[in-house]
Amino acid sequence: MSTTGNLCVWNPLNIGSGGTTTLSEGNTTCVMTGADPRTTGTIAGIVTDTDGFYFETVATATGSGALTLGIVVEDRHNQVLAGQIHSRSGSWMWRSYDGGVFFIETSSNTSYGTFADGDILGWFVKAGKLYVKKNNSNVVGDVSAESGGLTLSGHYFFPAVSRTVGGGSGTTAVLRPDSDSWSYTPPSGFKGLTAKDMTISSGIDPSGDDGETENPTKQCNAVTYTGNGTTGQSITGLGFKPDLLFLKSTSSSQSWRVHDSSRGGSKMMFADLNNAESSDAQFITAFGSDGWTFGTSGSNANDNSVSYLGVGWRINGATTSSNTNGSITSTVQVNTNAGISCVQWTGSGSNATIGHGLSGVDFMIVKDRSNANDWAVYHKSVASDPQTDYLLLNSGVGASDDSTYWNDTAPTSTVFSVGSNADTNASSANMIAYCFQSIEGYSLFTSYTGNGSADGSVCYLGFRPSILWIKKSSGTNDWGQYTAVGTPFNQIEKVLRQDASTAYTTSGRSIDFTSTGFKLRTSNATFNGSGGTYVVMAWGNPSIKFGNTF
Repeated sequence: MSTTGNLCVWNPLNIGSGGTTTLSEGNTTCVMTGADPRTTGTIAGIVTDTDGFYFETVATATGSGALTLGIVVEDRHNQVLAGQIHSRSGSWMWRSYDGGVFFIETSSNTSYGTFADGDILGWFVKAGKLYVKKNNSNVVGDVSAESGGLTLSGHYFFPAVSRTVGGGSGTTAVLRPDSDSWSYTPPSGFKGLTAKDMTISSGIDPSGDDGETENPTKQCNAVTYTGNGTTGQSITGLGFKPDLLFLKSTSSSQSWRVHDSSRGGSKMMFADLNNAESSDAQFITAFGSDGWTFGTSGSNANDNSVSYLGVGWRINGATTSSNTNGSITSTVQVNTNAGISCVQWTGSGSNATIGHGLSGVDFMIVKDRSNANDWAVYHKSVASDPQTDYLLLNSGVGASDDSTYWNDTAPTSTVFSVGSNADTNASSANMIAYCFQSIEGYSLFTSYTGNGSADGSVCYLGFRPSILWIKKSSGTNDWGQYTAVGTPFNQIEKVLRQDASTAYTTSGRSIDFTSTGFKLRTSNATFNGSGGTYVVMAWGNPSIKFGNTF
């Protein structure tokens, strides 16, 4: 299969305030004036990649030393519109002013010297290290010998440019992302920053032979439908046999229904309520190859003439197995390719570990099926100490600190931990967890910082989202769910609250889905309050690496 040649360029959607920024030459040339304008590249590399990534920046005009060039990782990239990017955590940037200074996150180093008009800076990232050359001579470490270099944190990295000194003449920087534009040749194996070089997990690679298991659209999707109030209505168009379903009216006030194939279609919970599980053989009578079929108990999911959204994930066709990795034996249905598992166990009311079947957990929803307890949520980016903080899916409250939820312990490659809290481990209760892991090129669980502007924050995912959940973790605000289905064109304004029964909200929540993530188009504090921290749960379409084949 041929791959696309989309190149990393300076991002016109991620230009920070301060001064002026003008992009030209296909957005490869950036001209800045004034103090503290800034932007980043459109395509990321992987910090830990063992082959390595390489790009060049040309200091066409340093503007009396104000030009500042380098890289940022995803946490800083997602805050470009909220504040400066040099001398900040998550950034490694070189400024030529007054003899030169290299900002290494919040510290600085003046021993690397300066650069001048016309100098070509080569940036190498490999196995968690950053190496830099000027006009093909070593400045930071020696990439050929893989010695020295600066240690990087984070997962993704992006080219970055800023003008960090006010006054003087303007600055100009050119980004050279691939071998067609490089002046120098990196060591063997190094890749450029292009769509064809984006990393995609082999388990969801749509160029694979098995479309059923290797295409993102066969892992998670959404479908809209109209209820008919009739027994036996079959909903189709999902594209696969679902194992987990979230169903919600978009036109009226009705609660979210949650079904999964591990419990069977006769079992149902409401995601916006703390109710215990309900049972009725007629809730869902079949999970079909392209959707599902309702029985007679279709209330809140199949009422006559009511519009609905159904979001489904494929796991393992209802096939479960016993998992003895934890202190409590669990029953697990798992899809490692797509990073999802459905885990059931009997609560102990005390500290315990539970086997999850994945190689890690980044996002998890836990519910006591037997009692009226809240839906507890773990998210790796919820706070500086996520193993003690939790959110509630059925509430808009911000993150709270309570070690009895996760026993003050982050999930491992085999188990997650629960404490004595009834929301996560009620004694003798039937407990269930939906566990998710980030899968390169398909799903990501991350965060961004709001900027309080209609020219809103940009969040990089590495794919165009199909299903997107957002929640403010630093304060009380709604959970929101956006989908591409039913609202395929930017600006997307239809959003459903995960924590409430309300219908679509259609104003004041605008967002753009981009080929590599999303951009907020609202100043509303629900999803873009200035300085607010927001956690993201995203599942996507096939990467731009694969053009329009899918």
